[in-house]
Amino acid sequence: MSIWHLIILLIVVVVIFGTGKLRNIGGDLGGAMRDFKKGLSGDEEEAAKRKQAEERLQADPPKAPDAATQSQRDSSDAK
Repeated sequence: MSIWHLIILLIVVVVIFGTGKLRNIGGDLGGAMRDFKKGLSGDEEEAAKRKQAEERLQADPPKAPDAATQSQRDSSDAK
């Protein structure tokens, strides 16, 4: 393709879509590229969030009250 072919192609595209539509397409294309890059790095962020959630689940639960303390509470509730 020569330079003349490219110029004619550019003129045809501008006539068909108009300059306003071409500006919107440029912005949409840029946004799509940003989202794509964010999606690629989002896998790492998602894995880090899952790892943090697993660490929180593995934490020791609070200790249960002693049986003696529990029976004292039960007897005081009945009165």
